[in-house]
Amino acid sequence: MSVILAVLMLPMTALAAHAAVPPTPAGWSLVWSDDFNGSAGSLPSSNNWIIDTGHNYPGGPANWGTGEIQRYTDSPSNLSLDGGGNLRITPLKNGNEWTSARIETRRSDFKPAAGRILRIEGRIQMPNVTGNAALGYWPAFWALGAPYRGNYQNWPAIGEFDIMENVNGINSVWGVLHCGVNPGGPCNEATGLGASRACPGSSCQSAFHTYRFEWDRSVTPNQLRWYVDGQLFHSLSQSRFDATTWNNMTGHQGYFLLLNVAMGGAFPNALGGQTPTAATVSGRPMLVDYVAVWQSGSSPSPSPTPTVTPTGNPGGVDARSTIQAERYQAQSGTMVQATTDTGGGQNVGAIANGDWLRFDNVRFGTTAATQFRARVASGAPAGVSGLVQVRLDSPTAAPIGDFAVGNTGGWQSWRTIPANIRGVTGTHTVYITFSSGQPADFVNLNWFTFGT
Repeated sequence: MSVILAVLMLPMTALAAHAAVPPTPAGWSLVWSDDFNGSAGSLPSSNNWIIDTGHNYPGGPANWGTGEIQRYTDSPSNLSLDGGGNLRITPLKNGNEWTSARIETRRSDFKPAAGRILRIEGRIQMPNVTGNAALGYWPAFWALGAPYRGNYQNWPAIGEFDIMENVNGINSVWGVLHCGVNPGGPCNEATGLGASRACPGSSCQSAFHTYRFEWDRSVTPNQLRWYVDGQLFHSLSQSRFDATTWNNMTGHQGYFLLLNVAMGGAFPNALGGQTPTAATVSGRPMLVDYVAVWQSGSSPSPSPTPTVTPTGNPGGVDARSTIQAERYQAQSGTMVQATTDTGGGQNVGAIANGDWLRFDNVRFGTTAATQFRARVASGAPAGVSGLVQVRLDSPTAAPIGDFAVGNTGGWQSWRTIPANIRGVTGTHTVYITFSSGQPADFVNLNWFTFGT
């Protein structure tokens, strides 16, 4: 999170509360989303989110590197669904201690494919508090480069995109890029390169607004853009940066997303003196209606709702049919994208070590299937390869068969690879799992089938 000082006020129109994830627009595909639907008081999905706790990552800088003073917890009093389709992150003061919450996506591979645009969007109401009562409040929706996980000393070189930041209840949204070296460098650290403006129409604190960041690899030089309610308020071009700086923040596997409300620290202190103060009130939550990630380049006429969701396909398929990879019932770590393979449609991509796909009620019948064939492609760098594995009824069951795959000539250079499997009959939940000794993406999967 950043320390940016300018404030620009431009009134416009606010959005209503309780919207769902918007329909995927024509020419785009949904990569990932969370609508925060669930029972009141429950925690956000553990399949999607990691809950950070304490005052720092183990081995990371104290106070999360920003000087913020709260302790993050996994208590529903600080972090919970509200039962109405929103996530609530609520700072609370108990005696002299402030607590709050911070979550980050399990996925850390959000990155546009070459020639595509990645759109990261959230619909958020900032904590509804202003004036002296708001001093020290620091809500944020942001993204960190994946190599930060487990290192914690490589910021800001690995990159940080602050999609929405706010401090002290000011009616303004800040969008900021962090990169390069600290202090100084091409991103003017620790301040970063940022811009701000008032929320359109209703204030940032009194209503939901949509905050969007786009990373555009469809143009040369690449572009980074920040929006509020669809209105562009900040942009940066690749041409502004030297090749090493740009590669350090874009050449890795991608980014993970974060949501948090900090209390105190460098940014609110820069605008409000030492914060929080005795006047700062407790218990004003940030509400998050949805977070979604899209990528440009889908088929020209997609359906108005996502083609694939974990609950959108009830499953049930003949094992000897061609099973499209994107027709999973659940997944971890992957994305769906348009394919150039014969027949068009979509494939599952961004697959790395530990990712998996689940297919329910796969019917093998009474004649044992003894072979597995899959249509795969890989543009993995030299030395990066992995296993495509088949497991039954559990993602941790012993594989019944697998094959190794490395670079096939490109991420859309497809080949069909066979593997022998232990004979299978009956009906099973099939997990396709992926294992590699390296963290990089190593394979795309279009379809698979079983035979004898």
